[in-house]
Amino acid sequence: MNNENENKENDTLEHIKDSGSITTFDGKHKIYCLTIIGEIEGHSILPPQSKTTKYEHVIPQLVSIEQSTDIDGLLIILNTVGGDVEAGLAIAELIAGMKKPTVSLVLGGGHSIGVPLAVAAKRSFIVRSATMTIHPVRTNGLVLGVPQTLNYFERMQNRITKFVTENSQIDENVLVQLMMNTGELVTDMGTVIEGQHAVSTGLIDKLGNLSDAITCLSEMIEKNN
Repeated sequence: MNNENENKENDTLEHIKDSGSITTFDGKHKIYCLTIIGEIEGHSILPPQSKTTKYEHVIPQLVSIEQSTDIDGLLIILNTVGGDVEAGLAIAELIAGMKKPTVSLVLGGGHSIGVPLAVAAKRSFIVRSATMTIHPVRTNGLVLGVPQTLNYFERMQNRITKFVTENSQIDENVLVQLMMNTGELVTDMGTVIEGQHAVSTGLIDKLGNLSDAITCLSEMIEKNN
């Protein structure tokens, strides 16, 4: 019996090491905890010294969670500095389309594409000390200075704005105003909002901590059952 428990513990530690995620089986409900940290890695591979969340790892995890009869709900822990916009939006769309109960908790920061990821869950929480950075779509590297490029960025920005407003309580005009603010960030336009401010604008549902998020998820699971 001791060997069996030891093997189970080793498997759990390996899973955390490989994917940064864990399924809890010791509580009242079986909850999958998915961590989205660092930078969202898309089609381009980021430097090895960067902390990344690889979208090709997260997408199959979400499909497996939705189909699994062993998992009752999904808890998403967010502390991200942004990353590939389309990869992040793809993950957010999958989370928003899940039937299983989902709750997100923003810790540290929810930068850029972290905003859609936070609001994609059915209920969202943010700790008081966390921040969310809201700014327009931007890119690095060579950019062709032609009208088509500007049109592409505008359409992408509209996709993100629409997703955020449809999955939260924030007004579109307020969101755009926060994005286009030029008086706060030194080398960029946008706004950094803290936990309470994120709730008061309607971007995040509630101010809370880990136990609040788990309690909310448990209540959603019981109602779902």
